[in-house]
Amino acid sequence: MKKSTLLDQSEATTLLSQMVQRLPLSDTHFRRISQLIYQRAGIVLADHKREMVYNRLVRRLRMLNIDDFGRYLALLEQDQNSAEWQAFINALTTNLTSFFREAHHFPILADHARKRTGNYSVWSTAASTGEEPYSIAMTLAETLGTGPGKFQVHASDIDTQVLEKAVAGVYRQEELRTLSQSQLQRFFLRGTGPHEGMVRVRSDLANMVNYTQLNLLANDWALPGPFDAIFCRNVMIYFDKETQEQILRRFVPLLKPGGLLFAGHSENFSQISKEFWLRGQTVYGLSKERR
Repeated sequence: MKKSTLLDQSEATTLLSQMVQRLPLSDTHFRRISQLIYQRAGIVLADHKREMVYNRLVRRLRMLNIDDFGRYLALLEQDQNSAEWQAFINALTTNLTSFFREAHHFPILADHARKRTGNYSVWSTAASTGEEPYSIAMTLAETLGTGPGKFQVHASDIDTQVLEKAVAGVYRQEELRTLSQSQLQRFFLRGTGPHEGMVRVRSDLANMVNYTQLNLLANDWALPGPFDAIFCRNVMIYFDKETQEQILRRFVPLLKPGGLLFAGHSENFSQISKEFWLRGQTVYGLSKERR
């Protein structure tokens, strides 16, 4: 009986070793993964992203009990409508965000909103886990108030997993270190007991933000535009120039006259498209309205 137990432990050790053994990712498979994510999401994967691709996808393979990247790719390609495509996109999407990231944009947004009439409408094109759209909503609530018809934030992302967190609106308290004490009190509820150290967005702010899954490469964007402002920050860096031009062209009819387009700190939209001109630090307007 004792001998049998030792044999079982040995077998378990061998099995565990097999499970954690590094799966080979061939050049052919990496190139095919790069082609597929480009076709589906427009994301360009350079060679130096190979280790990142491996680390993110290998977890998916092990979850599905697949021991070969070729088999995983075959699983994807045998059904173009498979739910696994969304898991594939989710795995390879980068989501770096924080509250009031690139803080200089928010006073510009507030000043712009003060000067407009009617319901102020904003589109956050890469909502990620919600920090950007909630930062926009807090800025507008402080500027315009939260009464009916004041403002609305429409937030989208290609990644369904991050959208789930955004909709839940629950964060670790340390993630809100850039907020003032008055913002924390006005817009968030502190967790107690087992939820101590966590906060949740208050419902009156959360109700001002609508979330939807959207692929910027999709032929149809189901959006309630046009908008007073569009935030497309640190998104274009993942696309090639052709894709960047196509997306910027589609932004044009979605901006109201005098509307603003906000870019990331390392992006220059006026170099990509003649449709936009630089009005301020990474803030753009429509070229046809330039004075």
